[in-house]
Amino acid sequence: MTLQHRARNKRNGGKYALVAPATLMILCIALFPLLYAIVVSFQNIDARTPVGAFVGFKNYFDALRDARFWNALGNTALIVAVCVTAELVLGFILAQTLVSHLPGKRFITPLLILPVVIAPLIVGYTWRMLWDTQYGPINQVLGWITGRPVEIVWLANPVKVWPAIFITEVWQWTPFMFLVLLAGLAAINPEYREAAEIDGASSWQVLRFVTLPLVWPVMAVAILFRALDAFKVFDIVFALTNGGPGTMTETVSLYAYSVGFRNFRISYMAALTLILIAIVSVAITVLWRRMSANQERRA
Repeated sequence: MTLQHRARNKRNGGKYALVAPATLMILCIALFPLLYAIVVSFQNIDARTPVGAFVGFKNYFDALRDARFWNALGNTALIVAVCVTAELVLGFILAQTLVSHLPGKRFITPLLILPVVIAPLIVGYTWRMLWDTQYGPINQVLGWITGRPVEIVWLANPVKVWPAIFITEVWQWTPFMFLVLLAGLAAINPEYREAAEIDGASSWQVLRFVTLPLVWPVMAVAILFRALDAFKVFDIVFALTNGGPGTMTETVSLYAYSVGFRNFRISYMAALTLILIAIVSVAITVLWRRMSANQERRA
């Protein structure tokens, strides 16, 4: 081995030694909870048996036969589908409006992103007061508009509770979409739009054939981030309805919390969360591949 090779190996060894502590810490923080959850999910740990015995796949089979789990999964999918779609549309409209030179833009933009910096639990409890039947401002404003007293039971009515949850969730997370899409739209070279307009394209044609294809990569990443985050929805539903009326608005995260920290079925909760991780991983992988395929066809 030459002196040059020895010096290179020494330098590389020094680099690895520097990054090893941080890498080890990240692996421990990220991997240990996952591996521990896998081990626990094959046991029967609960409030009565803190040291559980090995039960194999029993918790997984019980979860797959659990109607309440599938109901919670359906509720979560509904929130993801409705809220992410609404946030995408509203965020794009706001970004498209503010990407141009609008008077007061530097003051409007910070105000629009305020909701996203508030903790979701605080947002949930704040909107719970707004939706209050007797003293909530929303019923009061509706009463002023209709000219008669309005006493809509928003959070306990099976028909009204879903719009209340959707509006609260969309109010908080539309600014995230707006901010990401605003950055994507601002990065588009204006000469593309100007060239299309010179060629006689209408505003709709410029949007359909120039703006949307160029902003699509940024939009796809924003959709994936929000879908992943919305699948974990817990705080807002917990504060607004606690899963009620009954279990009508219970999400998977809320159900897992109830199983683990109210009923103390720790192993069953671990199995539920691992099944959820598997479902979300498959769904996101399929969604990403479809988005990538669409992008390649357009390119």
